[in-house]
Amino acid sequence: MKILVATDAWHPQVNGVVRTLTMMAQAAQKCGVEVDFLTPQSFRTFALPSYRDLRLALPGPSQIRKLIEAARPDCIHIATEGPIGFLVRRYCRKHNLPFTTSFHTRFPEYVSARSPVPESWVWAMLRWFHKPSGAVMAATPALAAELRARGFGNVVLWSRGVDTALFHPRHVDLCLPEPVFLCVGRVAVEKNLEAFLDLDLPGTKLIVGDGPACVRLERQYPDALFLGARHGEELAQIYAGADVFVFPSKTDTFGLVLLEALASGLPVAAFPVTGPRDVIGTTPVGVLSDNLGAACIEALGIPRKACVAFAARHTWEASARVFIEHASQARFLPPEEKKAEQPPEFVAEDPHLAVTSR
Repeated sequence: MKILVATDAWHPQVNGVVRTLTMMAQAAQKCGVEVDFLTPQSFRTFALPSYRDLRLALPGPSQIRKLIEAARPDCIHIATEGPIGFLVRRYCRKHNLPFTTSFHTRFPEYVSARSPVPESWVWAMLRWFHKPSGAVMAATPALAAELRARGFGNVVLWSRGVDTALFHPRHVDLCLPEPVFLCVGRVAVEKNLEAFLDLDLPGTKLIVGDGPACVRLERQYPDALFLGARHGEELAQIYAGADVFVFPSKTDTFGLVLLEALASGLPVAAFPVTGPRDVIGTTPVGVLSDNLGAACIEALGIPRKACVAFAARHTWEASARVFIEHASQARFLPPEEKKAEQPPEFVAEDPHLAVTSR
């Protein structure tokens, strides 16, 4: 089976959506399923005015049609509500093809943080976008419940995984004043980093990631250490060398970095909101509190072994199997295959006697 995933978020972007799709596709291969991607790499792109690191594609309907028909997928999944996602949705609707979608990003909160557009307008658009979907995949039970309460239908669960071969405990000396409180992610207004940076904590506040708020926050918080983006083994070593993972975001739908931190042996300090509440729940591998500073200090006492054992239960193979199951519910035959399967027309010598075989 071949699944075509349409996404407006792709490399070289570094975010949870890109990592989720990349890791899921790799794990799907072990299940005998091929996952292809329709991404901005096939089109001209432009940078978002308020976020120069993010580039949106400029696809055309004919380009989308050619790429889909050349891929000859068995299923189509639309991962993002951007220009590519909209045109793939349009193609599927025009050709009466089923498709599935996923809800990765809380756009209403992101948009309202950057513009005067009311959140209710964005939620209305998102309901319209996902309404024809055969399955709207949500990462956590709380997010699924919220989407249903907001009028979304066909909502199903699709959890995430972690690469424990990369993210695992090891002895790493970061040569920084201890304890080290680490935050990894996009450095942007919606991540609520000031809630972490304003805290009076001992040791070091360490920020890993890039984004439009980097320059402002580095200037505003000279006592914190900003390392910029880090990847692969270098990122894994930073996780392993820290003492507590701090997750100040209140808008993330999951927070893949939570699992990466836990797999590295890092306890979590976060607000009790969707994302950390669903990932951690009442499991004693983190502290969720409206007092983030107190949560950071309390998390120092959590055994690292408990964090590792918790993360080991979340594999990408399990995540991929769930994704495949949901996507296969919207399996179809592309138009050209449907046409090829039509019974051939029998033409008699007398054209008036031509019939279609049944």
